[in-house]
Amino acid sequence: MFYNYIENVCFILHCIFYGCSVSLLLLYKLKINKNIDFSVPIMYNRIKSILKGASETMVKEIVRDTFFLAQKSEPANKEDVQVIQDLLDTIKANADRCVGMDANMIGVRKTILVALIGNRYLIMANPKIVSKSSQIYETEEGCLSLNGQRKVKRYKSVTVEFLDKNFRKKKQTFKDFEAQIIQHEIDHFSGIII
Repeated sequence: MFYNYIENVCFILHCIFYGCSVSLLLLYKLKINKNIDFSVPIMYNRIKSILKGASETMVKEIVRDTFFLAQKSEPANKEDVQVIQDLLDTIKANADRCVGMDANMIGVRKTILVALIGNRYLIMANPKIVSKSSQIYETEEGCLSLNGQRKVKRYKSVTVEFLDKNFRKKKQTFKDFEAQIIQHEIDHFSGIII
């Protein structure tokens, strides 16, 4: 019985290190394996909570390869739900230094962005700027994919049509810094790097 316990703990560790999808196999294995001694339910619950967290959170590495970032993105579709979750997890992990992120920054050439609008993250799939203000201003921007800051020109307000996280059509107007964030991220879709 002890051998089965050790075998299953090793299986758990394997799942933690080698990915979330394998974790589902683990949970299935734990349910059907009747020979495991779970006389220590605290450990079982702790491992289960670790696995639950691993399957829900996927912080991706920020891409800094300018050749990749210069490529155009492709339209997003409903099959890109995991990309949206990965973007949310990654921007939240970088919240101290990032207010906007697009899919190519995590290695996926899809037209999906996440922007901090007010105090919540707004997800936009396939966003298109449909109108711009006549007022343009010059500012400096930074990007997690690049070192330093660069001067850019931005429209004071933009109206954007996009699909939300449930792929429902939306249209919204953004002003000032929020408009700047969205313009920056939409530029990434065309391979424009500040």
